Amino acid sequence: MKLLKKYFPNLTNEQISQFSLLAKLFPEFNLQVNMISRKDVENLEKRHILHSLAIAKYINFKSQTRILDIGTGGGFPGLPLAIMFPDCKFYLVDSIGKKINVVNELSSQLELKNVVGINARAESLDIDVDFVVSRAVAPISDLYRWSKNRLTKDKYNDKPNGYILLKGGNLTDEKNEFKEMLRKSIKIQEVPLDTYFKEEFFDTKKIIYFTV
Repeated sequence: MKLLKKYFPNLTNEQISQFSLLAKLFPEFNLQVNMISRKDVENLEKRHILHSLAIAKYINFKSQTRILDIGTGGGFPGLPLAIMFPDCKFYLVDSIGKKINVVNELSSQLELKNVVGINARAESLDIDVDFVVSRAVAPISDLYRWSKNRLTKDKYNDKPNGYILLKGGNLTDEKNEFKEMLRKSIKIQEVPLDTYFKEEFFDTKKIIYFTV
Protein backbone atom coordinates (compact mmCIF):
# COMPACT_ATOMS: atom_id res chain seq x y z
CA MET A 1 0.00 0.00 0.00
CA LYS A 2 2.93 2.28 -0.75
CA LEU A 3 0.98 4.62 -3.03
CA LEU A 4 -1.95 4.92 -0.65
CA LYS A 5 0.34 5.81 2.24
CA LYS A 6 2.13 8.32 0.01
CA TYR A 7 -1.02 10.21 -0.96
CA PHE A 8 -3.10 9.55 2.17
CA PRO A 9 -0.62 9.69 5.06
CA ASN A 10 -3.38 10.00 7.67
CA LEU A 11 -4.95 6.61 7.07
CA THR A 12 -5.69 4.68 10.24
CA ASN A 13 -4.20 1.26 10.87
CA GLU A 14 -7.67 -0.22 10.36
CA GLN A 15 -8.04 1.46 6.97
CA ILE A 16 -4.60 0.29 5.87
CA SER A 17 -5.53 -3.24 6.90
CA GLN A 18 -8.80 -3.04 4.96
CA PHE A 19 -7.14 -1.71 1.81
CA SER A 20 -4.48 -4.43 2.07
CA LEU A 21 -7.16 -7.10 2.45
CA LEU A 22 -9.09 -5.69 -0.53
CA ALA A 23 -5.92 -5.89 -2.63
CA LYS A 24 -5.43 -9.49 -1.50
CA LEU A 25 -9.01 -10.70 -1.96
CA PHE A 26 -9.95 -9.00 -5.21
CA PRO A 27 -7.64 -11.02 -7.52
CA GLU A 28 -9.10 -14.24 -6.10
CA PHE A 29 -12.65 -13.14 -6.87
CA ASN A 30 -11.58 -11.85 -10.27
CA LEU A 31 -10.56 -15.36 -11.26
CA GLN A 32 -14.15 -16.49 -10.64
CA VAL A 33 -15.92 -13.43 -12.09
CA ASN A 34 -13.83 -11.62 -14.67
CA MET A 35 -14.29 -7.95 -13.76
CA ILE A 36 -10.98 -6.39 -14.76
CA SER A 37 -8.07 -7.47 -16.96
CA ARG A 38 -5.09 -9.43 -15.68
CA LYS A 39 -2.84 -6.44 -16.31
CA ASP A 40 -5.14 -4.26 -14.24
CA VAL A 41 -5.13 -6.82 -11.42
CA GLU A 42 -1.35 -6.53 -11.32
CA ASN A 43 -1.78 -2.76 -10.91
CA LEU A 44 -4.82 -2.86 -8.65
CA GLU A 45 -3.58 -0.34 -6.10
CA LYS A 46 -2.86 2.36 -8.66
CA ARG A 47 -5.45 1.77 -11.38
CA HIS A 48 -8.44 0.93 -9.23
CA ILE A 49 -8.01 1.71 -5.53
CA LEU A 50 -6.05 4.96 -5.85
CA HIS A 51 -8.04 5.98 -8.92
CA SER A 52 -11.26 5.58 -6.93
CA LEU A 53 -9.82 7.65 -4.10
CA ALA A 54 -9.32 10.66 -6.37
CA ILE A 55 -12.87 11.46 -5.25
CA ALA A 56 -11.60 11.57 -1.65
CA LYS A 57 -9.03 14.16 -2.74
CA TYR A 58 -11.78 16.22 -4.34
CA ILE A 59 -14.27 16.13 -1.46
CA ASN A 60 -14.19 15.14 2.19
CA PHE A 61 -17.65 13.64 2.65
CA LYS A 62 -19.22 14.62 5.97
CA SER A 63 -20.64 12.00 8.32
CA GLN A 64 -24.00 10.54 7.26
CA THR A 65 -23.58 11.51 3.59
CA ARG A 66 -25.33 9.04 1.28
CA ILE A 67 -23.54 8.12 -1.95
CA LEU A 68 -24.81 6.09 -4.90
CA ASP A 69 -22.21 4.28 -7.06
CA ILE A 70 -23.77 3.51 -10.44
CA GLY A 71 -22.31 0.58 -12.38
CA THR A 72 -19.96 -0.34 -9.55
CA GLY A 73 -18.73 -3.53 -11.26
CA GLY A 74 -16.35 -5.13 -8.78
CA GLY A 75 -16.84 -2.32 -6.29
CA PHE A 76 -15.04 0.70 -7.72
CA PRO A 77 -15.10 3.49 -6.71
CA GLY A 78 -17.56 2.51 -3.96
CA LEU A 79 -15.54 0.07 -1.85
CA PRO A 80 -12.38 2.20 -1.50
CA LEU A 81 -14.55 5.23 -0.70
CA ALA A 82 -16.48 3.22 1.90
CA ILE A 83 -13.20 2.35 3.61
CA MET A 84 -12.12 5.98 3.47
CA PHE A 85 -15.45 7.32 4.81
CA PRO A 86 -16.75 4.77 7.34
CA ASP A 87 -19.40 7.18 8.67
CA CYS A 88 -21.07 7.57 5.26
CA LYS A 89 -23.59 5.26 3.59
CA PHE A 90 -22.75 3.76 0.19
CA TYR A 91 -25.16 2.12 -2.24
CA LEU A 92 -23.24 0.10 -4.82
CA VAL A 93 -25.44 -0.71 -7.79
CA ASP A 94 -24.91 -2.91 -10.83
CA SER A 95 -27.29 -4.70 -13.18
CA ILE A 96 -25.06 -7.80 -13.28
CA GLY A 97 -25.88 -10.03 -10.35
CA LYS A 98 -22.60 -11.95 -10.15
CA LYS A 99 -20.68 -8.68 -9.77
CA ILE A 100 -22.90 -7.54 -6.93
CA ASN A 101 -22.39 -10.95 -5.31
CA VAL A 102 -18.66 -10.20 -5.33
CA VAL A 103 -19.24 -6.71 -3.93
CA ASN A 104 -21.35 -8.10 -1.08
CA GLU A 105 -18.83 -10.82 -0.29
CA LEU A 106 -15.96 -8.32 -0.29
CA SER A 107 -17.95 -5.96 1.93
CA SER A 108 -18.58 -8.81 4.36
CA GLN A 109 -14.95 -9.91 4.51
CA LEU A 110 -13.78 -6.30 4.87
CA GLU A 111 -16.36 -5.86 7.65
CA LEU A 112 -17.82 -2.78 6.00
CA LYS A 113 -21.06 -1.88 7.75
CA ASN A 114 -21.73 1.12 5.51
CA VAL A 115 -22.15 -0.65 2.15
CA VAL A 116 -25.32 -1.94 0.51
CA GLY A 117 -24.86 -3.86 -2.73
CA ILE A 118 -27.91 -3.73 -5.01
CA ASN A 119 -28.49 -5.84 -8.12
CA ALA A 120 -30.67 -3.50 -10.19
CA ARG A 121 -30.70 -0.97 -12.97
CA ALA A 122 -30.04 2.51 -11.62
CA GLU A 123 -33.24 3.94 -13.05
CA SER A 124 -35.34 1.44 -11.05
CA LEU A 125 -34.01 2.49 -7.64
CA ASP A 126 -36.13 4.11 -4.95
CA ILE A 127 -33.55 5.58 -2.58
CA ASP A 128 -32.53 9.12 -1.67
CA VAL A 129 -28.86 10.08 -1.89
CA ASP A 130 -26.70 13.17 -1.65
CA PHE A 131 -24.15 12.34 -4.35
CA VAL A 132 -23.86 10.07 -7.36
CA VAL A 133 -20.43 8.69 -8.23
CA SER A 134 -19.40 6.51 -11.14
CA ARG A 135 -16.28 5.43 -12.97
CA ALA A 136 -16.29 5.43 -16.79
CA VAL A 137 -19.58 3.52 -16.93
CA ALA A 138 -21.72 5.59 -19.28
CA PRO A 139 -22.05 9.06 -20.84
CA ILE A 140 -22.92 11.91 -18.49
CA SER A 141 -26.39 12.26 -20.06
CA ASP A 142 -27.27 8.64 -19.29
CA LEU A 143 -25.98 8.76 -15.72
CA TYR A 144 -28.04 11.88 -15.08
CA ARG A 145 -31.18 10.49 -16.71
CA TRP A 146 -30.97 7.28 -14.69
CA SER A 147 -30.57 8.96 -11.31
CA LYS A 148 -31.75 12.58 -11.43
CA ASN A 149 -34.72 11.86 -9.16
CA ARG A 150 -32.58 10.22 -6.51
CA LEU A 151 -30.69 13.36 -5.39
CA THR A 152 -31.90 15.21 -2.31
CA LYS A 153 -31.63 18.95 -1.78
CA ASP A 154 -30.03 18.55 1.65
CA LYS A 155 -26.73 20.35 1.97
CA TYR A 156 -24.20 19.60 4.67
CA ASN A 157 -21.07 19.05 2.61
CA ASP A 158 -18.72 21.72 1.31
CA LYS A 159 -20.11 21.18 -2.18
CA PRO A 160 -23.79 21.11 -3.17
CA ASN A 161 -25.26 17.66 -3.75
CA GLY A 162 -24.54 16.44 -7.25
CA TYR A 163 -22.49 14.16 -9.48
CA ILE A 164 -18.80 13.29 -9.05
CA LEU A 165 -17.70 11.19 -12.01
CA LEU A 166 -14.34 9.65 -12.88
CA LYS A 167 -13.77 10.09 -16.59
CA GLY A 168 -10.96 10.10 -19.13
CA GLY A 169 -10.01 11.63 -22.47
CA ASN A 170 -11.62 14.53 -24.29
CA LEU A 171 -15.10 15.13 -22.89
CA THR A 172 -16.11 18.15 -24.97
CA ASP A 173 -18.74 16.34 -27.07
CA GLU A 174 -20.10 14.44 -24.08
CA LYS A 175 -20.51 17.61 -22.03
CA ASN A 176 -22.09 19.49 -24.92
CA GLU A 177 -24.58 16.66 -25.49
CA PHE A 178 -25.52 16.79 -21.82
CA LYS A 179 -26.04 20.55 -21.87
CA GLU A 180 -28.19 20.25 -24.99
CA MET A 181 -30.30 17.59 -23.30
CA LEU A 182 -30.88 19.83 -20.29
CA ARG A 183 -31.66 22.81 -22.52
CA LYS A 184 -30.16 25.16 -19.99
CA SER A 185 -26.79 26.50 -18.97
CA ILE A 186 -24.91 24.41 -16.44
CA LYS A 187 -21.44 24.68 -14.97
CA ILE A 188 -19.44 21.48 -15.20
CA GLN A 189 -16.19 21.44 -13.27
CA GLU A 190 -13.37 19.35 -14.72
CA VAL A 191 -10.38 18.53 -12.50
CA PRO A 192 -7.37 16.68 -13.98
CA LEU A 193 -6.25 13.86 -11.70
CA ASP A 194 -2.60 14.76 -12.17
CA THR A 195 -3.52 17.60 -9.81
CA TYR A 196 -3.51 14.94 -7.09
CA PHE A 197 -1.42 12.03 -8.37
CA LYS A 198 1.87 12.21 -10.29
CA GLU A 199 1.89 8.73 -11.87
CA GLU A 200 1.63 8.72 -15.68
CA PHE A 201 -1.54 6.63 -15.53
CA PHE A 202 -3.47 9.67 -14.30
CA ASP A 203 -2.34 12.07 -17.02
CA THR A 204 -5.55 11.72 -19.06
CA LYS A 205 -7.92 11.02 -16.15
CA LYS A 206 -10.20 13.61 -14.56
CA ILE A 207 -13.07 14.27 -12.19
CA ILE A 208 -16.28 15.77 -13.52
CA TYR A 209 -18.50 17.53 -11.00
CA PHE A 210 -21.83 19.23 -11.52
CA THR A 211 -25.07 19.94 -9.74
CA VAL A 212 -28.44 20.68 -11.32
